[in-house]
Amino acid sequence: LSYLGEDTAEQLELMRSAFRVIRTVREKHACTQCDAIVQAPAPSRPIERGIAGPGLLARVLTSKYAEHTPLYRQSEIYGRQGVELSRSLLSGWVDACCRLLSPLEEALHGYVLTDGKLHADDTPVPVLLPGNKKTKTGRLWTYVRDDRNAGSTLAPAVWFAYSPDRKGIHPQTHLAG
Repeated sequence: LSYLGEDTAEQLELMRSAFRVIRTVREKHACTQCDAIVQAPAPSRPIERGIAGPGLLARVLTSKYAEHTPLYRQSEIYGRQGVELSRSLLSGWVDACCRLLSPLEEALHGYVLTDGKLHADDTPVPVLLPGNKKTKTGRLWTYVRDDRNAGSTLAPAVWFAYSPDRKGIHPQTHLAG
């Protein structure tokens, strides 16, 4: 037989996400001369003494904020995968990540509000307050800096702020910096 070439077929498949425990072993050594103990420092963690790695934290935040998956539902999803993560634990991780990311948020806020054009809009968002069965309408304010149409080479950026209502004091406060 003579070779005629080949046909290639592709298929897109979804592979189940998997949890992995990453174990770090740090040996301890004692000096035989002075009894001093020497050990390599522990690797840094996003949350001090926390068990969550950066990939898991990124997944929790993406699920909550980009995919709008509440923490109780994420807890159920992870439970079906064999990992019990309580809603309160996930909430603590979200809080810790928000504190870790606050310098970035402040820098982004300052950058968006610097000289140039600013586009703003508000979008109604349903908010479920603790203890209530009905949602309330909050506002997600969007502030966009993008001067590319005016010839600027500065990077465009977006900053978001939440308010519980549409009162004018909220954008005034946001824009005051």
